[in-house]
Amino acid sequence: MSCQNNQTSRSDFILLDLFLGTQAPWVLFTFTVLALLVALFGNTTIIILIRADSRLHSPMYFLLSQLSIIDFLYISTFVPKMALAFLSGNHHISFIGCGAQLFLFMTLVAAECLLLAAMAYDRYVAICHPLRYSIFMRPLICTLLVVGSWLGALLNALIHVVYTLTLPYCISREIHHFFCEIPALLKLVCVYTSQYEKSLFVSGVIFLLSPISAIMASYGKILSTILRTGSNVSLRKTLATCSSHVTVVSLFYGAAIIKYLLPKSYHSPEQDVVVSVFYTILTPVLNPLIYSLRNKDVTRALRKVLKK
Repeated sequence: MSCQNNQTSRSDFILLDLFLGTQAPWVLFTFTVLALLVALFGNTTIIILIRADSRLHSPMYFLLSQLSIIDFLYISTFVPKMALAFLSGNHHISFIGCGAQLFLFMTLVAAECLLLAAMAYDRYVAICHPLRYSIFMRPLICTLLVVGSWLGALLNALIHVVYTLTLPYCISREIHHFFCEIPALLKLVCVYTSQYEKSLFVSGVIFLLSPISAIMASYGKILSTILRTGSNVSLRKTLATCSSHVTVVSLFYGAAIIKYLLPKSYHSPEQDVVVSVFYTILTPVLNPLIYSLRNKDVTRALRKVLKK
């Protein structure tokens, strides 16, 4: 595609109005705002409980607090902007604002991918090597896992965002999405991007398939270890311990793989919007509910706080 006559300066972009495309926009808007409040309250509660209760000062809950921070940032990055645009009718977003939104999104997605793998490794060590857990998951190792997840995500986001924002954009500034995301932005670019899309696919393999392979390997080892013991009690305890994480992994990775690794022919703008809603709005709401409802330590700490 040539853009000699169609290329424009770096002016504002126009985002899709997620609510007006439905039959009952105010109903969807209300549910979205409620989802924002539930997610903010739930993730903040988990972060506070883990810091306040000494029994939750362990690597597993430290990693869980990091997941709650990511979910808190996820939903507070996108939903307030969506709500404000709906109420004001102004769906413009500046070039810099779009870049900041894109950078935050890519950082959070990649960080969660790596963090979920670190959480699976923590469960593997706890169940398969319990006597050496304090060595394999000592504070330094746990900190390195978290810092490595954030630094890897930040570096990946920085590379892709800088490259994407230096591409030439055409006259149309309407992004068919409710926030700035690379696949939606590439549709507005005036040059061929097939080579760059291949690099995006490679990033998807690194940050999606590699961690999920590590997660599957961890849980495969856990399952084989428990089955060798032949204890139904150990099996039930393991399932209770790991089920929350497996549920979160299934929800997040399922949506992310559909969005970033399926061929273009399987995508439509409407499908991309639905999938993005799933992991930017629904997942931050569901994660604290999943962990609080299915984790006895968290519910015990919550009851303790409520009694006070």
